[in-house]
Parts: sequence; structure tokens; C-alpha cells
Amino acid sequence: MTKHGTSTIEIERKYDVTETAEEPRFVGVGPIAVVEAPEIRELDAVYYDTADLALAHARVALRRREGGPDAGWHVKRDAGEGRLEQHWAFGEGEDEQGKASVPDPLREAVRELVGDAELAPVARVRNHRVVSRLLDAAGYPVAEYCDDHVTGENLVTGGSETWREWEVELSAAAPDSRKARGELLDGLEAVVVAAGGHPSASSSKLERALSAS
Repeated sequence: MTKHGTSTIEIERKYDVTETAEEPRFVGVGPIAVVEAPEIRELDAVYYDTADLALAHARVALRRREGGPDAGWHVKRDAGEGRLEQHWAFGEGEDEQGKASVPDPLREAVRELVGDAELAPVARVRNHRVVSRLLDAAGYPVAEYCDDHVTGENLVTGGSETWREWEVELSAAAPDSRKARGELLDGLEAVVVAAGGHPSASSSKLERALSAS
């Protein structure tokens, strides 16, 4: 496992939505010309933190997630326009015991917030995700749309909650200026709101899982 992993900036918006809401229609928003056929992903993430939730209070998430193309360990934190995500693939030969402890590179990534405090599982988020890429006329990915059916568990209190949310995240062919990216996201949001979505009341799935009582 490498020391720093790989890093990306996520620029996305999340929306609360009812179970009966119909899919938004994105074709025609900005450069979006095609919505690809959806792909189903089963995601299962366990989040780690200190007993006093030092990471959560700092809006930092440390998780181990199975499923999807970026399965592995992640650290996510605010980074100006979006969220910085560091990713580490699972270590070679990692077994069940490996799931129970946070690898050294991830501990180092959050040491300024937690010091030598123990990091233990505090939440679990399981997500049945239906994801579609939104392409421009040349076939390049502008954004990704996710229809998430989520079960969040607070592993400290034993509480749980299920919900549905939509997520729109910009991709490689999104506009190259912050102003234009904001305009594209606003256009996508107008379609989402027209379909029944509302800006999420929680900043993340982790926040919502931790609030389950």
C-alpha cells in the first residue's frame, strides 16, 4: 500500500428524493447529449473515527468500501470547490483481519486530527447504486448521475435508517472554469428539482448514518 494513495477532487451535489420519484431527464442540459445505460453497483462501506468523532467534526471521512470500481480505503475532506478524495487499493492478500484495523498510510493521512487515538468503526453505509454516465455529443463523460438506495447504521448507538438520494458528480469532460461548472450544476439541479429532488439536508451519507438513533 503506497504512502499517499491516489487523489482526485470530487465536485458533486446530493439530493433527497422519495422512493416514488421518476428519473430526471438530463439530455439537453449544457453539453449533455446522451445518457448511458445504467450500471448497478452494490457498495458496502465501514467508516472509522475516534470515540469523540474527531474526524466527523472536522468533516473528514475515513472508510473501507467494498464494491464498485474504486473499492478500497478512502479519506475524504473539504477542498475548496469540492472534496479531496485519497484512495488506496486493498493490500495484497488482505483478509478479514485486515478489515478490522486502519492501515498506517491512512492513519498518517489523518494524524493531525486524531493523534494516536484509537480509530474504530462508527458507521456502516450500504448502498444499492444505479449509475449512469452523462455524455456530450462526442461521447465524452460530462457528469455521472447516481440513484442511491441507502441503509445507514450508527455502529455506536445501533440506530439505522434507510433512504433514497440522487447524486450528480462532474466528470473529466466538464467545463474547465469554476463559473461554467457552477452553471452546469445549476442546470442539472433544475432538472433534478423538477423531478422531485431537493438539496440534501445532510452533507454526506456518513453524517446521516451517524444521526440515526
